Amino acid sequence: MRTLIKNGRIVTATDDYRGDILVEGEKIALIGQSLDVGADRVIDATDRLVIPGGIDPHTHMDMPFGGTVSADDFESGTQAAAFGGTTTIIDFAIQTKGSSTIEGLDTWHKKAEGKATIDYAFHMIVTDMPEERLPEMRQLADEGITSYKLFMAYPGVLYVDDGTLYRAFRQAGDNGTRICMHAENGIVIDEIIKEAIRDGKTDPKWHALTRPTRMEAEGVHRAIAIAEVAKVPLYIVHLSSSDALEEVKRGRARGVDVTAETCPQYLFLDQSYYERPGFEGAKWVMTPALREKWNQDKLWQGLKFDDLCTVATDHCPFCFKEQKEMGIGDFRKIPNGAPGVENRMSLIYHGGVVEGRFDLNRFVEVTSTNAAKKFGLWPRKGTIAPGSDADIVIFDPNRVETISASNPCTHHMRVDYSTYEGFQVKGFTESVLSRGRLVVDKGVMAKTGGGQFIKRARCGEALR
Repeated sequence: MRTLIKNGRIVTATDDYRGDILVEGEKIALIGQSLDVGADRVIDATDRLVIPGGIDPHTHMDMPFGGTVSADDFESGTQAAAFGGTTTIIDFAIQTKGSSTIEGLDTWHKKAEGKATIDYAFHMIVTDMPEERLPEMRQLADEGITSYKLFMAYPGVLYVDDGTLYRAFRQAGDNGTRICMHAENGIVIDEIIKEAIRDGKTDPKWHALTRPTRMEAEGVHRAIAIAEVAKVPLYIVHLSSSDALEEVKRGRARGVDVTAETCPQYLFLDQSYYERPGFEGAKWVMTPALREKWNQDKLWQGLKFDDLCTVATDHCPFCFKEQKEMGIGDFRKIPNGAPGVENRMSLIYHGGVVEGRFDLNRFVEVTSTNAAKKFGLWPRKGTIAPGSDADIVIFDPNRVETISASNPCTHHMRVDYSTYEGFQVKGFTESVLSRGRLVVDKGVMAKTGGGQFIKRARCGEALR
């Protein structure tokens, strides 16, 4: 199958020019001006941006949590991602405490196989790691799982102590792989939560008020210190506050190999959402929690100057009815997470480019290229170049849409509300190619299934 994309404005992390792209099979074969070649399909991209497919390095499809399961599986979640211009996700496989990480990986392969419409990879959530099982981490790396997530939060469920952190960090560094860190001081937070419950403070807003930003900053500081000693590249997930960002900046200034992601919810939403009437604030119960609004400018600045290198979604949707409502009367029982995989590209284009915070090249970097480079997908993913996968988005920079659960153009996620209800965005995905397959054609799902598991390279290595 040969596809010719003509007359587009091609934008990568470093380039910005007008030209044509010839796709042969799954790969980009040729880029030039006024290409005169035969093709089975011609896409006219006049007045459109032609950008690398988005890479969302933080999603939770079909994930058990708090007695329920996230509402999107790999079928619905990857279709929604495609509608939004994302062509690769990195999801989190979970090791059950006390069992093998290899068993956890097998479980997630079964969840995804045959369902995904776009390509996917996995991080591994490590919930314990005794010395006798350390060789599993090298086996995971050989299987293309070259990053591991550990938690300082959720004692008794996902939390690991500092000794386990160091042990896993050191092994990951020896393997040439990367650590992803959920950095919050969960032990102290649990004590604050106990005090709130004892005082009858059970409404959704107390989820945020019991997780202060200083406890996120302390976790980031400690993770950086351990990573520095263990000599492992560190990636802080879903960074939400100025306090935490300052710790990343200090570590980087000291020469530590640390960077971080943030998420659209922390760039666009704030703590006031928890004050919505009744139980509605539960829609935005996520971890870390939404912060005071003034943090947003600091996070945008962090993206501009590369202390924050990527924007991920932490897409972990739970329906308001039946799922979020499990926590009526006790905020501890509200499933943590919110939908967003479909809205990321438009939100960051609008907030970054349209509102003048950074340029088109930086937009591509934070939504695609940097994730490819940090997580062993580059240069197969994250760019438009001959030999790279034909993961290509035709993006209309002038189209305006209002994000809403009732808008069929902006909501294909299997969840009964939108995190960004009523937000107007300028810039919208029109068509999407995933490895040369036209999966979204002018806003219509043209092809489902066909997504593949991608084995990722180790840190600093290229994926061909």
